[in-house]
Amino acid sequence: MSVDEGARVSGDLVDGADDSLEDTNPRIRTILFSEMLIFAILSLLASWVLSYDAIVLARDPEAQLSCSINAVLDCAKVGLTWQANIFGFPNAYLGMVSEPVVMTIAVASLAGVRFPRWFMFVGNVCYLLGVIFAYWLLYQSTFVIGALCPWCLLVTVSTTFVFMSMTQWNIRENNLFLPEGAQRKALGLVRGGWLTIALIAWVTAVAVLEVVKWGHRFV
Repeated sequence: MSVDEGARVSGDLVDGADDSLEDTNPRIRTILFSEMLIFAILSLLASWVLSYDAIVLARDPEAQLSCSINAVLDCAKVGLTWQANIFGFPNAYLGMVSEPVVMTIAVASLAGVRFPRWFMFVGNVCYLLGVIFAYWLLYQSTFVIGALCPWCLLVTVSTTFVFMSMTQWNIRENNLFLPEGAQRKALGLVRGGWLTIALIAWVTAVAVLEVVKWGHRFV
């Protein structure tokens, strides 16, 4: 589904595009991909800092990091655990690789490029796995490690917003290969603003959970 003449031209150049879809409002395109770009940049920044801190801790496990604020907000404590290197290298390296891809998609889409359905579908699935991994790490930090990493929290929040923006766009563009009935219902939820409401409720619930868990120890 192209959004304007520029998108139609770009879409014709992208193999696998489905021109049978009706147009998406250009304003919605701008909002969703701008949101993706902003939060991908924030996540990349956090990943860069975490990657640097991982090197610092590898050299000196007793190093004091700037984000080690108190007993609860302690990047060093989190960074020295096995959960911080689940694949044998710092988790932040994954963000260093994935976020530039998201930024490229966002910038190209803002310029009117329309990617093939399969490409956007794969991107959505991969980012879903990223969200699941981010919240698994948050669970580990909260209930197992006993400390939170501020930069990790930024990655988690940013990943959530990018995923929801990408999902909303893909539902509007029918990129998720849903059955006709499921696509119609999903589109109704998106147009009704229910995914946005769900996002706000989810982030609020997570914030409340952390405040209740740690209480005055945040100070």
